[in-house]
Amino acid sequence: MIRRREFIALLGGAAAAWPLAARAQQAERMRRIGVLMNLAAEDPESQRRVTAFVQGLQELGWADGRNVRIETRWGASDAERNRRYAAELVALAPDVILASGTPILVALQRETRSIPIVFTTIVDPVGAGFAERLSRPGGNATGFTLFEYAISGKWLELLKELSPDVTRVAVIRDPVITQGIGQFAAVQAVSPPFGVELIPIGVHEKEAETALERFAQEPNGGLIVTAGSTAIRRDWIIALAARYRLPAVYPFRYHPVSGGLMSYGPNTVEPYRRAAGYVDRILKGESPAELPVQHPTRYELVINIKTAKALGLDVPPSLLARADEVIE
Repeated sequence: MIRRREFIALLGGAAAAWPLAARAQQAERMRRIGVLMNLAAEDPESQRRVTAFVQGLQELGWADGRNVRIETRWGASDAERNRRYAAELVALAPDVILASGTPILVALQRETRSIPIVFTTIVDPVGAGFAERLSRPGGNATGFTLFEYAISGKWLELLKELSPDVTRVAVIRDPVITQGIGQFAAVQAVSPPFGVELIPIGVHEKEAETALERFAQEPNGGLIVTAGSTAIRRDWIIALAARYRLPAVYPFRYHPVSGGLMSYGPNTVEPYRRAAGYVDRILKGESPAELPVQHPTRYELVINIKTAKALGLDVPPSLLARADEVIE
């Protein structure tokens, strides 16, 4: 885990040892990069993502405070903060903005259709209207998708493999965003062969806690947590799954690292390093309209054995053999 002091030091200017030639190449004028993150500043996952982005820029010769100034804001999954910080960053007239997540990108595109934007963690940029097509986005935004909706069906398959007795599955998703609707639809599409009943549950805390308590009163229940605004509430959701003894599948590695049972999804940090490459190309004159939207290059299966034991589950050897990481 990155210590906060080390993280701030990295953002503040860890480029003292860069080759003079690399610094000279970018020495024309101070450039400005806006960064609007969807998580809170103190969230370790958010720190890892921004650190990867800053390190990626460093490797390409960009030094914060020397030839580029990075303005970072943290939305913390709050719609009002997203709107306020989007307006604040656009008013600074940056050369390019890094946007983390769908709500962030929506807020930014309300403020500007001219400043280049590199996005991450977007599921369906064409369907959401952010890009005309993946190969040539055509507007002021391009970047890196989170995953395709079809992967959501894999969560149900893994849940049934790990806990075959499950016949009822609660699906926590955000019903007000396209991403939440699409993921639930993908799980629903593959559910008939598994013979399970799906119960959608909204992500908001009061609703979810009441609904899960009621859901857990009947046997053979399981849980799927979709991606989206569930990220900032992950510790609370993991605690609920443990309280009600529900085997659960999550979308990202940081869930089982925090005590969740199992996750299947893309690496959530690597897109930020890759985003630095697109920012570099835009700063050097390329247009986001011409840079293709890219998909994840790898998906990871992570299993927390300690949590499985606490739930009385024996992880099948075939599942352990396929796991990219097993947390003891």
